[in-house]
Amino acid sequence: MNSILSLIFWLLSIAAFVMCAWALIHALRIPTRAFPAAGKQTKPLWLIILGFATLFTFAGAVNYYGMGMPGLLTIISVIAAGIYLADVKPAVNEYRGGGGSQGPYGPW
Repeated sequence: MNSILSLIFWLLSIAAFVMCAWALIHALRIPTRAFPAAGKQTKPLWLIILGFATLFTFAGAVNYYGMGMPGLLTIISVIAAGIYLADVKPAVNEYRGGGGSQGPYGPW
């Protein structure tokens, strides 16, 4: 029974790491001016928050803490990445740079 719970917590830790890494990569790709234009915190602040979140979830995924359950920092990291993905990402997506067409439903 203990090994099944350990496997479940390890899979949740991997999912948390992937979520934080996805948010960090997205924040890196968005232009700096997009964050204040969307009314959100600055890009450097979000990069710091998401960088630490990715670090903490990675440490939890490789069981750096030496415990089977996610720690408090891992839970806080998931909340921070969730806020970014649910609130900031949709607001700054429209400011993503890039030329060319965006598809049949976007500007050409």
